[in-house]
Amino acid sequence: MNALIFAAGLGTRLKPLTDTMPKAMVPVNGKPLLQILIEKLKAVGVKNVVINVHHFAQQIIDFVNDNDSFGIDIRFSDETDMLLETGGGLKKASQYFDDKLPVLVHNVDILSNADLLSLYGEAEHTTLLVSERQTQRYLLFDDGNRLVGWTNIATGEVKSPYKDLDVDKCHKYAYSGIQVFNQELLPYMDSWEGKFSIIDFYLSVCDKVEIRCKVDRNLQLLDVGKLDTIAKAEEFLKK
Repeated sequence: MNALIFAAGLGTRLKPLTDTMPKAMVPVNGKPLLQILIEKLKAVGVKNVVINVHHFAQQIIDFVNDNDSFGIDIRFSDETDMLLETGGGLKKASQYFDDKLPVLVHNVDILSNADLLSLYGEAEHTTLLVSERQTQRYLLFDDGNRLVGWTNIATGEVKSPYKDLDVDKCHKYAYSGIQVFNQELLPYMDSWEGKFSIIDFYLSVCDKVEIRCKVDRNLQLLDVGKLDTIAKAEEFLKK
């Protein structure tokens, strides 16, 4: 199994901790977020991991090397020159994927009870793990769980390649920050340069290729994005 860990973000919401370390190295119960995720990936059979790095990149590289890559193959996609966001980051990291197998993609600051092995095994197409969590921004899917658009219910903004999309007839789900990326989509990225959002990319091609969702109604998820979530994260892991 291949995996990509998005760890390049600036972590501005975690200041002042991220004034001296990347968010991937923020400790929860004595372990950096990065280590927690690597150990979870390793436990479900992931043997090849790519980590994208930008903010305090060397700290991440040194930590992984000091721990002998946790007994798996770990490579680094260097974004120190420019932060490429999720889409650009995935495109650059794709050069390190060893084969054409799907890639389990996971944000480093997401803790969850997600069954990653099941998600990976069931994904015939690029598949986004979603839930019915309440938010303002939703991905839109048809009755077959195929991606058709995105909306911000607070502003009424809608993004979709389908001009006559009826948002009220769509299923609205919240994205988890966890997905399985099918490498058959890489050629569609050829015209995309520099930094770009993976969701914006998906919305541009979802009328041409199948991008689906897996709805996990029992998903428990915590985004460790702010200082006040660290204590919550410690309790989350204890459970």
